[in-house]
Amino acid sequence: MKTSTETTVTWAQALGWRMGRHLLDPIGSESVADVVRRLGAVLSMDESLAELAVRTRRETSRPGELAAAVADGTVIKAFAFRGAMHYLAPEDGGIYLALRSAGRQWELPSWVEYYRLAPQDWPDFRAAVRDALSDGPLTIFELGDVLTRRPAYRHLKPVFAEGAGTLIKPLTWQGDVSLGPRRDGQHTFQRLDSNPRWPGLPELDDAGPRAITAYFRSYGPATFAHLHYWLGNGLSAGRKRINGWISGLGDRLAAVDVQGTTAYVVREDVDALAASRHSEAVRFLPGHDQWVIGPGTSDVHVTPASLRALMTRKANPVVVGGVVCGTWALRGDELTVAWLGERRPPEKAIEQEAARLSGILGRDLHLRRTS
Repeated sequence: MKTSTETTVTWAQALGWRMGRHLLDPIGSESVADVVRRLGAVLSMDESLAELAVRTRRETSRPGELAAAVADGTVIKAFAFRGAMHYLAPEDGGIYLALRSAGRQWELPSWVEYYRLAPQDWPDFRAAVRDALSDGPLTIFELGDVLTRRPAYRHLKPVFAEGAGTLIKPLTWQGDVSLGPRRDGQHTFQRLDSNPRWPGLPELDDAGPRAITAYFRSYGPATFAHLHYWLGNGLSAGRKRINGWISGLGDRLAAVDVQGTTAYVVREDVDALAASRHSEAVRFLPGHDQWVIGPGTSDVHVTPASLRALMTRKANPVVVGGVVCGTWALRGDELTVAWLGERRPPEKAIEQEAARLSGILGRDLHLRRTS
């Protein structure tokens, strides 16, 4: 595709436009499902952080709304990026699962040897899992109990007794199951095709271009290195395959110059990007928020190199105009903001964001500043 650039913007402009796409400036009025769809995926390793990632992007929200969205099927939960659990929108979450399943990890010799399931055994195994879940969600131990009553899967009893964490992942990648509501503190699994919003897994060569377009719409302007990090490192989609999809998009992507860096956006977004202004918004984001994770912690335009280790360790970032400038932490009702940026801290904006966080959490927080 052509790499000549007709539009030039600053990084401050680029991040200001991206803040709008992330519903961070201005804060959005979209539904929980729409917030998840806009971000592509929301990491769910820590449920409190995942909920805050969604609630901080909504003008009005309430506790438990993300779990409620899973319960009513407007959001699904599956193993996706880097094999971790993520919230996805059911209507388009399949594009990421299709890419993740393209590696066919369950056909590796190590898998075949350990689980004693050959590639040709998987269609019947998947059907058996769906059949076991036909009457509703089951915990992993309940699912194992049902499956291992069948002679063909009796040998998997020790695997399910240990949690079957790895074995279950390809079943979500292939669109057979998703994680259901928790029961007595345990994850449950349910048939994905029982969700009327689930359209099924798209064909790989349909999913790839859609995933690329979605990334540039939410995380652009971005380089192809960013894209390979997101889809390659995140979903093991494969560099050659991704490059083929990029070429196939042709003029659907437009190159822009961001202070000497050639980056890309979807062509229909060029005018909005060019007209955007830099943001001064202060936002308290949860650790491992998609704002930081989407471009990767190595992106110095979002995360200064001196703060990368903190972001990798799941510190809660204080973002100013899209740039990580500090961290925040709660201990009881004490909110400590550690300012680590080179510029003077915008005290009034920090106080306003602290008040907004108090409203989201539903309790009075006492602001304390450190540097």
